[in-house]
Amino acid sequence: MIAALGGVEALIDASPAAAQSVPPLELLVPPPLGDRSLGKDDAPVTIVEYASMTCPHCAHFHETTYPELKKRYIDTGKVRFIFREFPLDPLAAGASMLARCADKDKFFPLIETLFQMQRTWAVEKPIPPLMAIAKQAGFTEQSFNACLSDQKMLDAMQEEQKRATDKFKVNSTPTIFINGQMQKGAATIEELAKVIDPLLKAS
Repeated sequence: MIAALGGVEALIDASPAAAQSVPPLELLVPPPLGDRSLGKDDAPVTIVEYASMTCPHCAHFHETTYPELKKRYIDTGKVRFIFREFPLDPLAAGASMLARCADKDKFFPLIETLFQMQRTWAVEKPIPPLMAIAKQAGFTEQSFNACLSDQKMLDAMQEEQKRATDKFKVNSTPTIFINGQMQKGAATIEELAKVIDPLLKAS
């Protein structure tokens, strides 16, 4: 695959998570690449999702739970949603890099498209289908290749992944924090609502 992706390692701690919550202020320190977020900056509830683009559970979450989460909580100003990359393999890192290289307003649409089409590009020969998706988001072949060769971006992504593993005990995807409370796995909207709604009432 493209050279920069060769150095990606899964910075995974296989031990079970020791903590079920983390200090929200520490969690909200932006990663080296900055945060990509949706919703009001001063929303009473902040959700941080760590996801890997090749993770089927993440794709399932974004296809089933996320649209209702966005409609019910993010679009209504109740939740600020932050998406952070936690690539479990070189291909996931490449897909995350493409989303980062896209125009800022195309970041979330491209993330959703990549999850929806995960089965078409998370394959043995991923470059042609990935390039087809990227071209729809405005990439040229040249900008596509330049993005995937960006070692500084890859290093910054891995740095945040290490921080998430070491400080926040993230060791699987998706891992979601709701005002610092950890939720592992592709939660349903009902499961998320059980955590979100009491926080909204308390705010």
